[in-house]
Amino acid sequence: MKQTFAALTAAAGMSLALIAGPSLAQTFPAQPIRIISPFPAGSGPDAVARIVGDKLAASLKQPIVIDPRPGANGFLAANAVKAAAPTGYDLFLADIGHLTINPSLFKKLPYDPKADFVPVSGVYRASFFIAVGANSPIKNVKDLIAAAAVPGRVTYGSNSIGSPLHLGAAQIEAATNTKMVHVPYKEISQLYAAVSTGEVDWALGSIASAGPLLRAGKLRFIAIADTARNATLPDIPTFDQAGGPRPLSANSWVSLVAPKGTPPAVVTTLNRAINDALKQPDVVEKLAGFGFTPFLSTPADLAKVIDTDTVSNAALVKRTGASVD
Repeated sequence: MKQTFAALTAAAGMSLALIAGPSLAQTFPAQPIRIISPFPAGSGPDAVARIVGDKLAASLKQPIVIDPRPGANGFLAANAVKAAAPTGYDLFLADIGHLTINPSLFKKLPYDPKADFVPVSGVYRASFFIAVGANSPIKNVKDLIAAAAVPGRVTYGSNSIGSPLHLGAAQIEAATNTKMVHVPYKEISQLYAAVSTGEVDWALGSIASAGPLLRAGKLRFIAIADTARNATLPDIPTFDQAGGPRPLSANSWVSLVAPKGTPPAVVTTLNRAINDALKQPDVVEKLAGFGFTPFLSTPADLAKVIDTDTVSNAALVKRTGASVD
């Protein structure tokens, strides 16, 4: 009896979902859309979410509410969206760490990126630069490799164990066949202050994170850890152009995902609106001010990026031995 009742209940639920899906898609959006963010108000990702949100509000004719819920490694924001109804009215502003690093880094992750969310759209990409202190003897990648010839002689910093900055630096170690010492810091400001004074030899950083000290003359960028130069700083060579043994791509990205079960037609509506917003010249210009580039994608494109980066980051987590309880 219990099994029969459960089967009937499940069938009824599926029928309601099939009925509600097209109806929801036809009327979507009919109320404000909330973007739940793990980033603090005033941060780069928060600022971009508000820039894009303004465009979405105009095109979708509904308010876009940015709801910052920082802390707990993004778990607060992720769980809020995971528990939300799959209607497209609650979205998770998730970065490469939340979706492709955390599954390998945390022994007990309270969410499953593939089982709990559906990709909606990329938002932006951020290239990483190799930053050294203004007075550092390291002038280019060749100098860095030469200095690191003795294992443990060179130090590099990051904003936390297993962060994109940490794993990106591990990529550089692997590419140059060197072993350097990782020094994690609690705050991003502490990290670049330490690089500027020579407390650590180098760190990866974006224009948004390390740019202020670069502009103040306290840091130098010796290379971009990417396969192409950045339009904002076109004079900075790529990793291989600066003396690296091969092209390298160490970067980060931010995307929007929705609760699993969100109707495909709703996801398509959101994806088109987000991509249209990202193509607008004033948005492109504002993102460039942070050193970001629009991450244009279909949901399928984003799913492939997530799958690919999950595999590569799992290997980097294993290489570094990073782990968080």
